[in-house]
Amino acid sequence: MQTKEALRESIREGKILFIDKPYRWTSFDVVNKLKALLQYRLGMKKIKVGHAGTLDPLATGLLIVCTGKATKQIEQYQVLDKTYTGTFHVGKSTPSYDLETVPDKEYPTAHISNELAEKTAKLFTGEQQQIPPIYSAKKIAGERAYTFARQGKDAVLAANNIIVKKFEITNFNLPDIGFRVVCSKGTYIRSLARDFGEALNSGAYLGELRRTHIGEHDVANAWSIQTMTEAINAFEEPA
Repeated sequence: MQTKEALRESIREGKILFIDKPYRWTSFDVVNKLKALLQYRLGMKKIKVGHAGTLDPLATGLLIVCTGKATKQIEQYQVLDKTYTGTFHVGKSTPSYDLETVPDKEYPTAHISNELAEKTAKLFTGEQQQIPPIYSAKKIAGERAYTFARQGKDAVLAANNIIVKKFEITNFNLPDIGFRVVCSKGTYIRSLARDFGEALNSGAYLGELRRTHIGEHDVANAWSIQTMTEAINAFEEPA
């Protein structure tokens, strides 16, 4: 068994942790939780901890967290493709493109079929330009975009170059349409929900979202917050 000092040193040298982020936790909540555990249980007053790609609070799934010198590897994980599953709620839209805000518009859905949904999904496969949500952490003139949105101010975000490698319809049960998407860095699934709804001559917002993979890393092999907490709290110095 490692001594406390040996464990502290290994964390400083760098650990890469795969965490299953809970619903309504921010990515920084996970980082701060790990920092607090290391400070409390191992007495590590100064330790670098960072995540390799934000997940929205209303999403769950794989979050890669790096400690110590491994934080230098964050960028190499950020550029990996991501895989998401979830549902689009069709027939309504929200200002945030998800359930952070309440639906504010309604649209017809009687014309939407499974066949139309699958054909429309194919339109979004490949390289494309995508405008991020105004309710996002993207910066406009040095300010986070969501600050403009929450103040009711108009703002324009530049489009991102993205690649959607796969966009599969996995379930059709209006008003919900299940999907699986494999995409590049910088892709906003909330924006995909908005654009998908418009392409259906209707509207849509993101109902549920789960990140299942980052590159070849699978959320099935990730730690829950509970198991991570229990593992760190269970550490004891060898006799």
